[in-house]
Amino acid sequence: MKCISIDLDGTLLNSKHEITEASVKALNELSELGHSIILNTGRAFGDVIKLKAVQDMKVPIFCINGSVLYSKDRELLYEATIDITTYKELFSFLQELGVGILVYTNYGGFPSTLPPLHHKSKEELDTLFKEFNYGQILEQPNLKIYKLIALVHRDDQDKIAGVKSALEGRFDLSIASSFPNNVEITSSEAHKGKAILRYQEMLNLTFDEIIAFGDGGNDLGQFEVATTSVAMGNAPLSIQQQADVITRTNDEDGFAFAVRELLRLTRSEEEITLL
Repeated sequence: MKCISIDLDGTLLNSKHEITEASVKALNELSELGHSIILNTGRAFGDVIKLKAVQDMKVPIFCINGSVLYSKDRELLYEATIDITTYKELFSFLQELGVGILVYTNYGGFPSTLPPLHHKSKEELDTLFKEFNYGQILEQPNLKIYKLIALVHRDDQDKIAGVKSALEGRFDLSIASSFPNNVEITSSEAHKGKAILRYQEMLNLTFDEIIAFGDGGNDLGQFEVATTSVAMGNAPLSIQQQADVITRTNDEDGFAFAVRELLRLTRSEEEITLL
């Protein structure tokens, strides 16, 4: 059995945040061939299941960079959290660095999750982070912290290198980026690659091959455990250089193209025509 582990934003989703008909067709064919398909994303579960195409799919969903794993039946399998003491220290440290902060919890994202902010202006982001009362997060009963995102506007993304440098070695946490203008911070046990291996062990599965698709820094974790890693044509050069295969962009149906033409996991359109 092959495992096909697929990132969402910038990979399976095009720039309009849609899963195209070509990608849905490729996913259905992979499923019919008996391969194990996993959606492996930095998104929170609530932002994943809003996608109509995902609602129609019966596949496991790994959320928040491997922090929260759901079975194909939407059953919670695993959680990796940041303890409250570490959260408080980390939050104060990020505030000192002067970045916007998103906090992902079992109550949702505060003041938001990332997808709704993609097209916000610098002024809108500054207002959001300045006016939000972060103190209310700690008032939630049985609170679980899954992830913090240090976020800057796209025009200020040069600041991210400094944030990563400042965080390096300071906390025993996983640090990655899903976009050039953010740093995602999770438990050291939260990792897209570890999530695949954990799922395999929990369900007593044996994957003959692990094929991972991605476009961002947080996908390097799944590249590490993959038999074959596939970077999107829209991925930064640094990510492409870590991959075994480079496909077309997410706006050129790069996932479906790789499945059919580069990896030959399903019949190509030409082969189907000849039948």
